[in-house]
Amino acid sequence: MTLVAGVDSSTQACKVVVLDADTGELRREGRAPHPDGTEVDPAAWWQALQAAVDAAGGLDDVAAVGVGAQQHGMVCLDQSGAVVRPALLWNDTRSAAAAAELVEEAGGPGVWAQAVGSVPVASFTVTKLRWLADHEPAAAARVAAVCLPHDWLTWRLAGATQPEELTTDRGDASGTGYWSPAAGSYRPDLLRLAFGREVLLPAVLDPAAAGEAAGGAVLAPGTGDNMAAALGLGARPGDVVVSIGTSGTVFAVSESAAADPSGAVAGFADATGRFLPLVCTLNAARVLDAAARMLGVDHRKLSELALSAPPGAGGLTLVPYLEGERTPNRPDATGALHGMRLSNSTPACLARAAIEGLLCGLADGLDALLAEGAQVERVLLIGGGARSEALRRIAPAVLGQPVVVPPPSEYVADGAARQAAWALMGRGQPPDWDQAGATTHEADPTPAVRRRYAACRDLTFEAERDNHAGTPDTIASSRTDDAAEGLAQT
Repeated sequence: MTLVAGVDSSTQACKVVVLDADTGELRREGRAPHPDGTEVDPAAWWQALQAAVDAAGGLDDVAAVGVGAQQHGMVCLDQSGAVVRPALLWNDTRSAAAAAELVEEAGGPGVWAQAVGSVPVASFTVTKLRWLADHEPAAAARVAAVCLPHDWLTWRLAGATQPEELTTDRGDASGTGYWSPAAGSYRPDLLRLAFGREVLLPAVLDPAAAGEAAGGAVLAPGTGDNMAAALGLGARPGDVVVSIGTSGTVFAVSESAAADPSGAVAGFADATGRFLPLVCTLNAARVLDAAARMLGVDHRKLSELALSAPPGAGGLTLVPYLEGERTPNRPDATGALHGMRLSNSTPACLARAAIEGLLCGLADGLDALLAEGAQVERVLLIGGGARSEALRRIAPAVLGQPVVVPPPSEYVADGAARQAAWALMGRGQPPDWDQAGATTHEADPTPAVRRRYAACRDLTFEAERDNHAGTPDTIASSRTDDAAEGLAQT
């Protein structure tokens, strides 16, 4: 029996699975936590990976390994390969002003959408580079190379030490803001616009490229977490995946590149040569954590409470912007609870409102994908949040579609392992692993819940806009280099 390993280096933890390369059957697994925060020393990821590998029984008998990791972020290396400063993670919103500057300097969101398929927000690497150049010029001056979390871990697994040895894949590269999925190439002009100069970037490998890990195993290119999840699920054109983890994502497998000038849909690439238009929300499973904490209950009891309340939570609506929000792009937003009455001021209605509010944000994402031409044959629900019975049962009513829930699994790590098997076997397509055991949930749609949520969402935005009225605007950058002037003509 040939074994392959997949790594999921997520925001909160590192997971390692060891699977049968032919069938995808789980043989063993391990896990280790990551530190909290929106910036992390990459050494903590490496330590967690080693601990998770040990918990999974080691990799000595593994023939190939692949790494999936949180998208975006910024890992900066100096000429010797040392980390310049702690990595900024995707959910670090301090570069929100830099994102707005870059959009304006380039000529507007439509220019960015055409150039790289996405309009940059604070999560994108390109915005973090601008922030670094503006706020930490001494550190910026030391930067020789920039990579992503999965790039850095794959580089370490290969035993590499020089920045010139960095590699990535098209899926993760498509979330930087300076790589074009449609053209399949970097945009150095955008890098110069953001950072003021060019730096070394990882080589973008083919989906099934085979490298070598330090221990002799085949090393797959790796990819971003959403791309790995799609691969682990065996998602195909016509599938829409709703993933509820630290972030919430709604993405579709597509044969064509997306370019949404509104910025709601990020036009990513996937890990197979196709494309992965995606909508991301900052607030997902942690909304359930917060609701359970406020009510003083565990997640099982939260689910029971939610299911005991009527659809619509008796008129109680939660806009769950507990950590700001990415879609819509409101990095400084806060959460709000609307419609409180004596009759709905109950634990059950609050629990239901939390789940419905979380799902309404993702339903907005599904609408955005449909507006971009995504085809929906199946909606697949995955992630830690999908373990909630209430969320599984309420999701079809809010999303307006039947929902298929695959059996619980570490789908990002599974996808990384599937990519490893693909690299090992050298076939034209990834191995076909059985995806049996899914359950389908159906329910009558509840459009009134969506309408009330939309009204409260917009009311929250208007209130916050009024609260910020009169606040001095961030001083726009006065950069007028050739990159900025030329980009508007691309």
